[in-house]
Amino acid sequence: MIRFISLSLFVFFHLGLQCFSQENRPNIIFILTDDQRWDALGFAGNELIHTPEMDRLAKEGLFFENAFVTTPICAASRASILTGTYERTHGYTFGQGEIKPEFIDQSYPALLKESGYHTGFFGKFGVNYSGFESLFDVGENYDRLDRFKDRRGYFYKTIDSDTVHLTRYTGHKAIEFLQQAPLEKPFMLSLSFSAPHAHDPAEEQFFWDRPFDTLYEGQYFPKPPLTDQKYFDALPLYVREGENRNRWYWRFDTAEKYQRSMKGYFRMISEIDHEIGLIRKELEKQGKDRNTVIIFTSDNGYFYGERQLAGKWLMYDNSLRVPMIIHDPRSTQSGIVKDMVLNIDIAPTIFDLAGIDKPKSWQGLSLAGFLNENSAEFERTEFICEHLWQVDIIAPSEGIRTEKWKYFRYINDPQHEELYDLESDPMEKNNLAMNPAFWNRLFEMRKQFEEKEKEMRHRKP
Repeated sequence: MIRFISLSLFVFFHLGLQCFSQENRPNIIFILTDDQRWDALGFAGNELIHTPEMDRLAKEGLFFENAFVTTPICAASRASILTGTYERTHGYTFGQGEIKPEFIDQSYPALLKESGYHTGFFGKFGVNYSGFESLFDVGENYDRLDRFKDRRGYFYKTIDSDTVHLTRYTGHKAIEFLQQAPLEKPFMLSLSFSAPHAHDPAEEQFFWDRPFDTLYEGQYFPKPPLTDQKYFDALPLYVREGENRNRWYWRFDTAEKYQRSMKGYFRMISEIDHEIGLIRKELEKQGKDRNTVIIFTSDNGYFYGERQLAGKWLMYDNSLRVPMIIHDPRSTQSGIVKDMVLNIDIAPTIFDLAGIDKPKSWQGLSLAGFLNENSAEFERTEFICEHLWQVDIIAPSEGIRTEKWKYFRYINDPQHEELYDLESDPMEKNNLAMNPAFWNRLFEMRKQFEEKEKEMRHRKP
């Protein structure tokens, strides 16, 4: 049974726009942010952040309250978004060379372009693929420049000879694309903002544009939950001494640094929010707002210092859970969707909206049904979560999450297992794996994961 809470119903009467057929396909804009956790927008209940445009998208459309990535790191997560498959299936992450051609050939940009859409991409592609230029009709792949160990990592692109922040540049390229898109074709525009990702080589970490200097200036950010020493001590040694801890020192280890980092992180999100507003104004100016679907999400979650950690990568919900919004002006549905949805659902949803059959190799589910008044039952009860990159500074891990339970283990130390009752313990405070009263549940979850994992590993495109 779908658990859908209707907040409001609204109808836009425009000839033909109620039709989802291939003869009248909608325009689609897919917006991806970098390291924005699920509650880093006002609509999610965050009373400190200023995100009026994201909030408006969520209020007018569908907000997926339980959205997750299957792998909480940018490279693998973006490959999963492109291909609609789990990391264990597509096999791509850092240090793996290029993504396998059989998966990129079955990616949403390749197939959507073939179907007749005018396609564009601007921002961080995040996947190593030498054929990027031919994948889209119009595209530019860029990200922070690590060779600059200061604000120049975010300020090196120019508009009319003026150097601008990457967020402003991406918004500018989006509006330029909309102004130049051919009228005889529907368009599909992918925007991938580098923000609010910290600029790791720099001491200050977070950089934003000048108009946002005073935003949050007088705001005090309360310290995050789970900062007590016992939560840090409960972590295995390789996590306590790993990259999550190193980046905590970079961003959060003093009260002053924590306040500075949180203000910077929020300013960068607010800057993206501003660009979304400019893009929507351009759609309205061109009369395309009533037939353009906007999908919004992030590539992974983020630790604010919980468990005395920073970054992502681990199997806790802090790094797995992301915001997700679908705004379809042709739909009469708006509200909060409670079902578990994933990053691998983005590509099937785009195809469903475009009236194209998805490849059989894709493992995600279309979310377009939630836009219908009599939507069908959503068929997900569990998903695999995984981070398979074998690197010394980040312990690879894997697990499975249902609505009520989460099980995970560290791949190189499978004896360390964690089990959480998410219904009674949503913050994952109490690891039940060592409690004999829950050993039957532990065994069941371990078996469930291993069966699902085997199925994923042997699946081919």
